Amino acid sequence: MSFDTVKDDFEQKFVKENPQILKHMFGSSDVTSFWIADMDFPVAPPIADELKRIAERSVYAYEFDTNGMFKAIVAWNKARHGQTLDRKAFVQVTGVLTGIAIAIRELTEVNDDVLIQTPVYHQFSKLIKTAGRKVIENPLQIVDGKYEMDFEDLEVKLQSENVKVILLCNPHNPIGRVWRKEELQRMVSLAQKYNVTIVSDEIHSDIIYAGHSFNSILSADSENPIALIGSPAKTFGMQSISDGFLYIPNETLRENIKETVESMYLNHGNAFTTFATIAAFKEGGPWLDEMIAYLEKTISWIQTYLKEELPMIKMFPVEGTYQVWLDFSGLNLPEKELNTLLVEKAKLALTPGSWFDKGSGQYQRMNIASPLSKIQSAFNQIRAAIHESI
Repeated sequence: MSFDTVKDDFEQKFVKENPQILKHMFGSSDVTSFWIADMDFPVAPPIADELKRIAERSVYAYEFDTNGMFKAIVAWNKARHGQTLDRKAFVQVTGVLTGIAIAIRELTEVNDDVLIQTPVYHQFSKLIKTAGRKVIENPLQIVDGKYEMDFEDLEVKLQSENVKVILLCNPHNPIGRVWRKEELQRMVSLAQKYNVTIVSDEIHSDIIYAGHSFNSILSADSENPIALIGSPAKTFGMQSISDGFLYIPNETLRENIKETVESMYLNHGNAFTTFATIAAFKEGGPWLDEMIAYLEKTISWIQTYLKEELPMIKMFPVEGTYQVWLDFSGLNLPEKELNTLLVEKAKLALTPGSWFDKGSGQYQRMNIASPLSKIQSAFNQIRAAIHESI
């Protein structure tokens, strides 16, 4: 299919274009949205075909095929990442955030600490705080223009705080890092030294660019990790029709979490979600390869444009995800003025960096899963807004 010619005029009921939501979050509904991590692209044809097939049956009796989903996910990960998984180690949940919330409650007590690596997906802090736990930050550090883990600070936090869980983001949202195996192993070694469990959000694991490869936390030598793996939400643009899957190798831990999930009836999907997921992982590979190639061209265009037209704006290297992390500090604008420039003058809704970390007000995350023409218009609008303000 052509990713250039897809329609990008979303209905207003979609979150990203809902005028009330935009007005509430950005102060204006007269903006083009690049803030939420979903796609403008239609799903892969096999997914759409399967949804149509289910809809046209007009019979929706009880129907489950969790084993079919797990088998499809296992085969996908073996073919895509060379990763051998056991379908019996999966626990189905209604979404990745649900899985994280349950894991936090199972692995910690009220007032325990959960460590995150900022700047990071803003819902992590919310999940921790609403569970009555305390957020401990292990800030990532910029080394030679690239984010790296600060292992010295990590050990200090594990040693001095009451940390029971590390909530890892891999690939990392919003900075686009794909953690190397040696980085993961070093984290695992520290976690085991201080008896801490790692919960790894790997929902972007299939959006990996040339020159990089995905390494799950499961690839490291770890005793009891939990990986959130298998959701087709980000990979195939199925945010509103996807479940999530916890992968827990440790049988005792898995049974404890499974019991909690089942006690709240959170382990049941529906026919649309189930069969769309199976179709995605069985037949969606060629579509995904096309999309990644398209996004790589988009990233290349952005790099060239920033260098030639907006050298005061920097983009961090993008290894995975379809988000780019932009550094606007070269404009020398206070955070409030930067947001005003982007929203009121450029008429764009990007994700403010302060959502991910209080100290990241000079940064913005941009979702690039859109036609290149739309991305180009956005950067032209930024350029015009800056020139108008100078």
